[in-house]
Amino acid sequence: MKAEDNVSDLHKLWWLFLILVSCGILYLLSPILTPFLLAAVIAYICNPLVTWLSEHKIPRTFGVVMVMLLSLVMVTALILIMVPLFEKEASRLLEKIPSYIEVIKNQAVPWFESQFGISLQPDMQVLKDALSAHWQSAGGVAAKVIPSLTTGGMAIVEFFVNLLLVPVVLFYLLRDWNQIIKLIDNLIPRYWHKTISHLARETDKVMAEFLRGQLSVILIMSVCYIAGLWFVGLEFALPIGLVAGILVFVPYLGMIVGLTLATFAAFMQFQGWAGVIPVWIVFAVGQLFEGMVITPWLVGERIGLHPVIVIFALLAFGQLFGFFGILLALPVSAVMLVWLRHFQLRYLESNLYKS
Repeated sequence: MKAEDNVSDLHKLWWLFLILVSCGILYLLSPILTPFLLAAVIAYICNPLVTWLSEHKIPRTFGVVMVMLLSLVMVTALILIMVPLFEKEASRLLEKIPSYIEVIKNQAVPWFESQFGISLQPDMQVLKDALSAHWQSAGGVAAKVIPSLTTGGMAIVEFFVNLLLVPVVLFYLLRDWNQIIKLIDNLIPRYWHKTISHLARETDKVMAEFLRGQLSVILIMSVCYIAGLWFVGLEFALPIGLVAGILVFVPYLGMIVGLTLATFAAFMQFQGWAGVIPVWIVFAVGQLFEGMVITPWLVGERIGLHPVIVIFALLAFGQLFGFFGILLALPVSAVMLVWLRHFQLRYLESNLYKS
């Protein structure tokens, strides 16, 4: 019995060692891991379709090319449809800016002055004196700004390099997906094989439910918000509805951002609270519809990502992997949650906890 306990303790030490090494490698390689992780997530989503084509006598390499071309066509079509619409909305916004300024000047400013006793009328002479006083320091400011622009330019170059690297990595991952899975399976020690296989199946189930369900939620809620805001007559229903729908993957963020933008746009358009109330009703109904029907139906409660965990994951992955890290944060967090639940059960059954 004692020998078995020693072996079990040794395995736990190996687990701890592997976890620490993996975390260290992820931290050290975080600047270059982004395109590989993003390509792996996309490959995971696309692999069922490639496998289905392979089962129907289509060579896997050719199937990978077909799926990637299909994805490219869909993304291109979406861009060609959405960009003109956004250009139209941007033109309308520019046309409305003078009237918005008049509303702010004639209604908002007097209200603030009457409520808080603060004068919001700009004194041009004060502004001229301030500019004259600080003009000599403009050169120093420029000297500080130029290095930051250089850093920003390098960040843009890095972004596009990663963007070009993603399809290359995606192609090889999709083509060799089965061999990669088999290689990983063969490398797992037989003592751990049963446990890790069970965790892999559970992870696959959660990932499939989360990714495909969350994409469906975003699509449905975008359509609902756009349709609802268009129905109440809001001019900028398309961009505001899209922003609210896309941000719905962060709990309450889509509703808060969309409601704020829609309230401002409605107040400027209708110049009164009578036009704002229908907009509030649209977002209230949308929030209830998402929380009580759409998300439980398509994503399920079993994933159980708490809003605080979601916010922390977005910030942490954004810090480590940049923009792409924000895209990867939630699916990776869902996977980590499965493993943490397993470790929690093992801990509750251990002598360390019971003693």
